[in-house]
Amino acid sequence: MVAAPLIAFVTTHILYLKCYQFDYDLNMKACAIMGVAEVLIWGVWAGISNHPSKWKIWVVTISEGLIILFQIYDFPPYKGFLDAHAISDAIVVPVSYIWWSFIHDDSEYRTKTLMKKAK
Repeated sequence: MVAAPLIAFVTTHILYLKCYQFDYDLNMKACAIMGVAEVLIWGVWAGISNHPSKWKIWVVTISEGLIILFQIYDFPPYKGFLDAHAISDAIVVPVSYIWWSFIHDDSEYRTKTLMKKAK
């Protein structure tokens, strides 16, 4: 129910950019909207879920919020080498590891839950 409108929006956005006109400002706005929607959806899920690894989702959502802020509010390089884009790229690496760690934990949790129901 949540995924269908998001997939439709992303598909329409990509087709517009590819087939009609590539508008950088529109693309940044759409990506920011999708990023905020993702953070809100996962934040709500983590807030109402009883998942044992939901702390990982909190870390990911907070980190992704920071990534979005650094991408939108870009600042010039500090002492010529560290700018907002570099910081957001540095945040992505540990967030990716935590995200995949959550997916692994979730698959084990779901499997255990299904195995308990099958008995």
